[in-house]
Amino acid sequence: MSDLTSAGAAVGGEPANLTPTGAPPSGSGSGKEKSASLWADARRQLVRDPVFVVASIYILIVGSMALFPWLWTSKDPAACDVKFTRIAPNAEYIFGTNILGCDYYAFNIYGAYPSLAIAVLATAGIVVVGGLAGLLAGYFGGWVDAIISRIMDIFFSLPFLLGAIVFLVVMKNQTIWTLSFVLVVLAWPTIARIMRSSVISSKNLDYVHAAKAVGASNGRLMFRHILPNAIAPMLVYATITLGSFVSAEATLTFLGVGLQPPDQSWGIAISQHQVYFLEDPWLLLFPCGLLVGTVLSFILMGDALRDALDPKLR
Repeated sequence: MSDLTSAGAAVGGEPANLTPTGAPPSGSGSGKEKSASLWADARRQLVRDPVFVVASIYILIVGSMALFPWLWTSKDPAACDVKFTRIAPNAEYIFGTNILGCDYYAFNIYGAYPSLAIAVLATAGIVVVGGLAGLLAGYFGGWVDAIISRIMDIFFSLPFLLGAIVFLVVMKNQTIWTLSFVLVVLAWPTIARIMRSSVISSKNLDYVHAAKAVGASNGRLMFRHILPNAIAPMLVYATITLGSFVSAEATLTFLGVGLQPPDQSWGIAISQHQVYFLEDPWLLLFPCGLLVGTVLSFILMGDALRDALDPKLR
């Protein structure tokens, strides 16, 4: 803050006014000052948005299934007996049993962890890799931007699903880590391009020029002044991408190049029981319901976050 104040005094003869335009007046009827920051306004809007609240609660429930499955079931999903194969839902087996005679409710509860773990790891990876690439390209421009942009174009030319299948077939083991790695390799350019555009529009703002005028280093300008103001579009996209990666794991597993038994995941449940849909539709309805609910919740959260962070949409 001292850097910006000094820069304002050096350029205009008086301290720069850092209060955003349209800030609510201080000393309102309650006697409390309301925060004028974009994030504070967004937080207030999100907690009042019923769609965001319901979607968040659903994600918290699914997250608790992934992290603490023993809170939801005391049965072992690997304790199977083929004598009890494909039993319909009843009082003892509320989701019935699968083709191996395993408790299907426990299988779906424990199946939440691989699906969410891959989505979180892959999203974190594209945020770090793509965010850093976009930040460097947008800030430095010139030959740095040209090289990074051409690399992005190469990866954009790879069809996502076909590229994922090829990479996973080449790899010997399909695990949470290998699937996450492949998703990061194929998906980081989109978030890099979003970050690049945000940085280009943010680096020419007055407060950045003020910080540069007082001698702030490139690292300080990028990570202290530009990144906090350019990160909002990336966070919105990352929230939506979480749902996309959950469905991507299920798709790749359904095609036979993703996770393999004895792992438990919603994709495996769908892949194993697709042929029984007409006879025992509940074998597909339960994992598909959890999968669709999770993907839809992430998308709704991303849409609400986008609306909250864009003042033009208020």
